[in-house]
Amino acid sequence: MNLALTVLEITAPVFILASIGFGWVRLGFEYRVEFVTRLAMTLSVPCLIFTALMRTEINPEALAALSLAAFVGYGIISAASLLLVTVMRADRQTYLAPLIFGNTGNLGLPLALFAFGETGLGYAVVVFAVMAILSFTVGIWLVSGSGSLTKIIKEPIVAATMLGALFLWQGWHTPKFLTNSLELIGQMAIPIMLITLGVAVARLETRAIGKAAVMAVIKIAVCVGAGVIAGRWFELEPVAMSVLIVQLATPVAVTSYMLAEKYGADSQAVAGLVVVSTVMSVVGLPLILAFLV
Repeated sequence: MNLALTVLEITAPVFILASIGFGWVRLGFEYRVEFVTRLAMTLSVPCLIFTALMRTEINPEALAALSLAAFVGYGIISAASLLLVTVMRADRQTYLAPLIFGNTGNLGLPLALFAFGETGLGYAVVVFAVMAILSFTVGIWLVSGSGSLTKIIKEPIVAATMLGALFLWQGWHTPKFLTNSLELIGQMAIPIMLITLGVAVARLETRAIGKAAVMAVIKIAVCVGAGVIAGRWFELEPVAMSVLIVQLATPVAVTSYMLAEKYGADSQAVAGLVVVSTVMSVVGLPLILAFLV
């Protein structure tokens, strides 16, 4: 009973805020996703990542090990996803990238914070950064046939991660007034991302639900397995390994739908995968946390 209550306390704020966004749209209120997403991804999330890394007391070597484990974890997931798409005779351009890259930002960061505190958030931003780098290179290449190293360098999230890692390594800190300002801006990130997630899901039109359901179930199993294998391989400490597993197991990101729409893949099939995997995460993520917390 205590374990169930603990898991509920961790996951309830995440799904309540997402439900607010979902209900907001269903009630017919205006919500400009493009503006809010740009605000979050270019300002609040980079501030959140920078301050989380700068203030974390996690050993830099532990963060480096987690980074390598995240790359290995995504490598395992990529190989398994390619096999799944081939066996199911699904379109690689449409399905492969969504199966590999989960919602480590909107969902993963809040879950890590609520479940494992500031230490968990520090670990989570590292996995999020690895995902962002891979998504802007391998992910775009899988969907469009080309990637952009220049685009990675220009991304505020990547820049904030590199700068935060430098401050962590050197033991530097920004002046108190600046730190307070950056933290205040960063505090917007989590509620904004969760509400926007609900809004985006509410607006998606879906089809191919049957295939999406099968893929979503297999994705969760593969991602959890990849997190366990990579975590044990690099001998991560318990919190780091738990965060890695949760981040890898997050559902398909809404950005996968946007990329499919932009580059001519089957966006409605991806939308189905986003919705089904997100709905499944309402049960799946609490079950995963029940074994980790």
